[in-house]
Amino acid sequence: MTRKSLCRVVCSCILMLPLDALTAAEAGNLRAGAAKVDITPSADAALQMSGYANRTAGFKSIHDDLNVRAIVLDDGAAQAAIISCEIIGLSHAFWEKMTDRIARETGIARENVLLASVHTHAAPSTGVYERELSPNQAAYVTKLENAILESVRQAKSTLQPARIGFGTGNAKVNVNRRAPNGEGGWMLGNNPDGVSDKTVAVIKFETPSGEPFAIFSNYGVHGTVLGPGNLQVSSDLPGATSRYVERHFGGKVISVWTSGTAGDQDPIYRVGTDFQNVTALGAILGEEVVRVAGTIKTNGRAHVRGMQRLVTCPGKRTVQSSGSGREYRFEDADPVPIRLSLLVINDIAIAGVSGEVLTNIGLRLKRESPFNRTIMITHCNGSSGYLPDDAAYDQVSYEITATRAKRGCAEDAIVNGLVAMMGAMF
Repeated sequence: MTRKSLCRVVCSCILMLPLDALTAAEAGNLRAGAAKVDITPSADAALQMSGYANRTAGFKSIHDDLNVRAIVLDDGAAQAAIISCEIIGLSHAFWEKMTDRIARETGIARENVLLASVHTHAAPSTGVYERELSPNQAAYVTKLENAILESVRQAKSTLQPARIGFGTGNAKVNVNRRAPNGEGGWMLGNNPDGVSDKTVAVIKFETPSGEPFAIFSNYGVHGTVLGPGNLQVSSDLPGATSRYVERHFGGKVISVWTSGTAGDQDPIYRVGTDFQNVTALGAILGEEVVRVAGTIKTNGRAHVRGMQRLVTCPGKRTVQSSGSGREYRFEDADPVPIRLSLLVINDIAIAGVSGEVLTNIGLRLKRESPFNRTIMITHCNGSSGYLPDDAAYDQVSYEITATRAKRGCAEDAIVNGLVAMMGAMF
C-alpha cells in the first residue's frame, strides 16, 4: 500500500467517527452570525457593465438590488468568514487589499477568509478584466470594499450560539455549454450529453432552538440567464436564488449563494433579456435549497480551521489566424497564479479556487478528497480566468481559447494541491 493510499484509508476511517470523537480535544461551542449589505450602484451612476466583451454601454436602469452577504463563524479558538458578492469577479490585488483590511479591522485571519463573487454578468465592472479603472469604476470599487468590510463587521457583531449541519440535493437548472458545432469543432451552446454536476450543497446555521438564520448554498452554473442585450443591473440567477430562500423564511435568514464548478456550465435558459426566466430558475434552485435545509440535522460543536496556498501554472495566449480557416495557435505568456483556499468546519471541507473551474476538476476533487463532505467555491479569493481540466484542451472551444493556463497544469495543481492541504488538516 502506498503512503497516499494509507493516508486515504486513515482519513476515511477518521471521517466515520462521530463529531465528538473526531474533535473532542479541539471542538468548541459554535457561534455564528450573518449579515447582508447593499452594493447597488446609484441609478444615475455612469458605470460600464461587465461580462460580455461586445457590450460597451453603461447600464440603463436597475432591475434588482445587488448585495454582499457574509457568515462569520467562531469555535472559541478561531474565527472565519464566508463572503459572497453579487458582482462578476474580484482581482488578486483586490483580494490582497480586502483581506488585509478584514484581518486588521475585524481580527479574522486572512487564511480563514473565503471572499467570492457569484459571477453575475449583469453587474457593473469591478476591474477584473480591465487594466485600468475609470474614476466612476474606482468609486464603485471603493463602495464595494467598504460594504464587504461592513458585512463582516455586522455578521461578527451578531455572533450567537449556533448549530451547523450539511446536506445535498439535486437541481437540473444547469447544462454543459461546450457543444459540437456540426463541423468537427466546438462552440458555446447547450450540450445535454456533456458532463454536468447537478449537486446542490447546503450548510444550515440555526439557533439552539432550531430557528435557521443563515443558509449557505453552492451550485455550478454561470450567472448568464441574461445576455449581452440586457442593460439592467441584476444579480441574475444567483441573486434570484438567494432572494427566494430569504423570502421563504420571511426575511429571517441570510442566504449566501456561491458558484461551484461553473466554467463549462450555463443555465438551461440563457442569453436573453427575459427576467421571468431568471425568476423561474431562481425558484427551482431556491426551492431545492429550502428542501435540503429542511432535512439537515445540526450540531452545536465546531472546529474551524483554514489554509491557503498559491500555485502557478505556465501561461499562454491564444492567437487566431487571419486566414479563411481562422485557426488558433497558442503562444507562451506570463505564468498564471492560482490561489487555493481551504476552510474546514468539522468534517465539511470548503475548497476555494480563484478561477472559473471546469466541472471535471470539481468531480475529481470530490473523488479524491479525504472528506466525504467536499464543496468547491469558484471565483474565490482572486481571479485566474478559466481553468480547464487536461482533457478539455482536446476540444478547442471558448474556454480553451480564453484560458491563460497552458495544458497539463491546472487540473493537477488544483486537485493535488487541495488534497494535500486537506491531509494537513488532520
